[in-house]
Amino acid sequence: MKSNPDTGAGSTGESGPDAPETEAQRRKRRAVFLRELAEARELRARVQPRRTKERRMREAMRMRTFRI
Repeated sequence: MKSNPDTGAGSTGESGPDAPETEAQRRKRRAVFLRELAEARELRARVQPRRTKERRMREAMRMRTFRI
């Protein structure tokens, strides 16, 4: 399930469907995506604290395993 469905090229204010995306538009879209991703992770951490703790512990173990 997508939280931000693709709205198509016409809804972004571009001049045409083949108009290249500018760097500023790409950065803005990426910032929105990263903000929503962080928000989703925080929500998951609040809703499922036990799973989040287990995931954090597994990740820490993985990091220790491969550290040189």
